[in-house]
Amino acid sequence: MAYGDLTKVATNLQSLSSLNSLRQTNDELGIRQLRLSTGSRLNRAEDDSAGYIISSKLQARVRGQAQALAYVGDAESLLTVGEGSLNTVMDILMTMKEKVVQAANDTLASAERTAIKSQLDALSGEVTDILGDTKFNNTSVFTSTAFSFQVNADAGDTFAVTVGTLSVTALGIATASLLVASAAAASTTLSGLDTAISTIASKLGSIGDSQSRLSFKQDMLAISMTNNEGARSRIADADFAKEQMEIVKLQILQQTGMASFAQANAAPQSVLQLF
Repeated sequence: MAYGDLTKVATNLQSLSSLNSLRQTNDELGIRQLRLSTGSRLNRAEDDSAGYIISSKLQARVRGQAQALAYVGDAESLLTVGEGSLNTVMDILMTMKEKVVQAANDTLASAERTAIKSQLDALSGEVTDILGDTKFNNTSVFTSTAFSFQVNADAGDTFAVTVGTLSVTALGIATASLLVASAAAASTTLSGLDTAISTIASKLGSIGDSQSRLSFKQDMLAISMTNNEGARSRIADADFAKEQMEIVKLQILQQTGMASFAQANAAPQSVLQLF
């Protein structure tokens, strides 16, 4: 640091040094006040370039995980819609089985068998309506296409769910298969219904497995988001106690700097005593 000669008044080095120090103090004070007003230690890349990069990456990951968490919720909703429809279909199949068991009895006359057949056909039609109307966001749930969901913030972090195509024909409960004209025919139909019930039960089990995995992914995402946000906070968030302590120190330096600047400006006047 240069020190001026008080007998030379054209350049007041003491005043310039005091001014530079005062400017540095004011700049630092402004940075500290900005941190208190924003709550962030890193308001510009120049504050800490390495920390800024790490903080930005962590923030991007947390935001990506938050969106993935929403997608996991969508996946669970889709499976819940499918599960609800399959539970209804299962109830219908059980009702159909009751009727067919009733028909597998030689004591029934043709009128009773006709009534049972009519009811079975109506129930088969209802299953068709349920399977066709089961949609999520206007997309059919019971399709052979796999549904893919982004379940984390990185590329490739996906989870595929295939509910599978279902129809009364595939289940073997189309009206042409529901024969109850005789006890023997009803027995054959009963076997087909047992197969359909097993198929629906298997589908429900598969949906339950997928729901369980999605629940684990949901918990993992929530924990990961908390940890990443904590890491970002340690790097980027301002320590209010520390910043306030620094502000008090800088305010004192600001006042002493102003006094020093004023004294440095007044010092050259002492040369007048030489005249």
